[in-house]
Amino acid sequence: MNVLALILMVVGAVNWGLVGLFRFDLVASLFGSMTAFSRVIYALVGIAGIWGIVMLFQRNVRHTGEIAD
Repeated sequence: MNVLALILMVVGAVNWGLVGLFRFDLVASLFGSMTAFSRVIYALVGIAGIWGIVMLFQRNVRHTGEIAD
């Protein structure tokens, strides 16, 4: 699950990098602008980002024994 979330976060980061640098939305160009499938991709990337936040805090708890500030 963590690996899948990381892959989706990388996809999202690359897509936002392309949007910021070149005004090119890779997801929209591959799957259509706001089609049902592209919306699913965007939602999965968003969920993966939230999962990444959870992984970040879990990692801090495991290594230090308490949540870092």
